[in-house]
Amino acid sequence: MQDNRENQQQQPVNATNELAVRREKLANLVAAGQNPYEITKYDVTADSEGLKANYVDVEDPSAGARVRLAGRMVSRRVMGKASFAHLLDSTGKMQLYVRRDDVGEDVYAGFKKWDVGDIIGVEGFVFRTQTGEISLHACSITLLSKSLLPLPEKFHGLTDTDLRYRQRYVDLIVNPEVKETFVRRSQIMREIRAYLDEKGFLEVDTPILTPCEIGAAARPFITHHNTLDMDMYLRIETELYLKRLIVGGLDRVYEVGRIFRNEGMDTKHNPEFTTVELYQAYTDFEGMMDLVEELYKRLCDRICGTRQITYQGKEINMDCWQRLTMVEAVKKYAGVDYYDWQSDEDARAAAKEKHVAVPADATKGAVLVEFFDAYVEENLIQPTFIYDYPVENSPLAKRKPSDPAFTERFEYFINATEFGNAFSELNDPIDQRERFERQVAAKLAAEPECHAEVDYDFINALEYGMPPTGGLGFGVDRLVMLLTDSASIRDVLLFPTMKPEN
Repeated sequence: MQDNRENQQQQPVNATNELAVRREKLANLVAAGQNPYEITKYDVTADSEGLKANYVDVEDPSAGARVRLAGRMVSRRVMGKASFAHLLDSTGKMQLYVRRDDVGEDVYAGFKKWDVGDIIGVEGFVFRTQTGEISLHACSITLLSKSLLPLPEKFHGLTDTDLRYRQRYVDLIVNPEVKETFVRRSQIMREIRAYLDEKGFLEVDTPILTPCEIGAAARPFITHHNTLDMDMYLRIETELYLKRLIVGGLDRVYEVGRIFRNEGMDTKHNPEFTTVELYQAYTDFEGMMDLVEELYKRLCDRICGTRQITYQGKEINMDCWQRLTMVEAVKKYAGVDYYDWQSDEDARAAAKEKHVAVPADATKGAVLVEFFDAYVEENLIQPTFIYDYPVENSPLAKRKPSDPAFTERFEYFINATEFGNAFSELNDPIDQRERFERQVAAKLAAEPECHAEVDYDFINALEYGMPPTGGLGFGVDRLVMLLTDSASIRDVLLFPTMKPEN
């Protein structure tokens, strides 16, 4: 029975009995003056993957100095006076060889009673087994923390993926590829920051709690500030504060910001998520296009080692970016030409003919956007910039001087998914005020219970003068999904939002 408990590949003991057994073992340790939770420090001098890499070509590794590893015991095989075990640390697994004559009879007897999942420290020397596996020959071994719950026998086999997201701590222990996803996420963030820093951007922080609900379509989370006795809103974007800094003379700024939207959840949406927003004075949306393309190619080079990546079975060529206006894209994929519509009525008639649902009072620009959603987005598998958006759905973008019905705005798409949004930023305070007021009026008409209002302080900032500016925002989580071939946003969030089990 003891051997069955010691090896996680064997049939697990009933969870209730296992918990009782482990608590009894802890009680016995405490009674013997060996409470593992009282240990405050263990000096670690090496890690498992580093040892393997350093000793792979050494003929006699045991000639080296002693090293100290610490981590979780994830398997054990007792064979009388000697045992094999595996220790999992932050870098990987290392096989341990533990012999009674080396660690002492009392320590070895105690070691045999430890459980898979316990945190241990091991001092010893590296050697190669007869099968060629680099291992650590233990000279001393210490129990550093007791695991009171057994590890799952085979976490990969769970059909209830919610459990993996709820218990990410266990997921990280038993699924090495999950840890690799989050290591890669950290690398992606470092590369984004390094790229922007090299371009002369300054990283800044702006408020998460804001005093007003702006008129944007996203629904905010609401909280209350007790001292000020006022409702406040968790931010749905970082844009307006960052552009205040452009007004203030910080010509290139960016923020890696946590954003909160009280909306639906699916494989691409979580109520809290991470964005990068950046603003550069004296450039426009085309400058932002060039920046996006350069950044994404660099990320593929540094993170994936290639610009030909695979996402969910589809080959994506990050070396080739297409650029289309929204009018061109709709004409290409829907077979209708915006410029054939002489009036809003013509546009609505075209939508009816193509079975595209639009409001009864939809304008030409609004109809164009509906055609794009119905016909175009699903076809944008390879990296594609869609630019020149109708002014109706772009309240913060500058109008095109050559055609005021459109704005200097783009979104970019990969694998039929929108990844980012950019503008030549509107810096006309009079135009901006009018657009904000129309936006807020429309939101209040649609949602009378909301508290949307115009951010007049932002208008005040614009009245001091903001230089021509290019702005860009993109979601970090979707980018990480792409570069780690992850199907769901929950796979790239350490702790995704979950409904409580009870």
